[in-house]
Amino acid sequence: MRILLDTHVLIWAVTEPEQLSLDCREALEDGANEVYVSAVSAWEIAIKQSFGKLDLPEPAERWIPEVLRASGFDSLGVNLESALRVRALPWLHRDPFDRLLIAQAIQQELLLATRDAKLEGYGVPLLPA
Repeated sequence: MRILLDTHVLIWAVTEPEQLSLDCREALEDGANEVYVSAVSAWEIAIKQSFGKLDLPEPAERWIPEVLRASGFDSLGVNLESALRVRALPWLHRDPFDRLLIAQAIQQELLLATRDAKLEGYGVPLLPA
């Protein structure tokens, strides 16, 4: 499987894995799966941390690279096609971070690990977190 992590799934996977469903934890731990962390999630974490809405043990610019090294998760940049695909998405969800993650999952043909039920209406395969 090729899995894209929603931002909250990334944070829980590292800080509170017990928050994740058993299926999600097993999928993330299975070395046969490719697990991706989007630059979108890095951007969201950096913004929330700068507003004081997210407490992490280190600044995002150190925390995220360390998480990627320790977990073996791969980073996924935002390409032009994914950014532009957002325009055609229905307005089922207003969060710009989630909309871009949906566009990436569609464009890259990734399974999206999330607990956000609002994302079900986009037709993207989801891994319930």
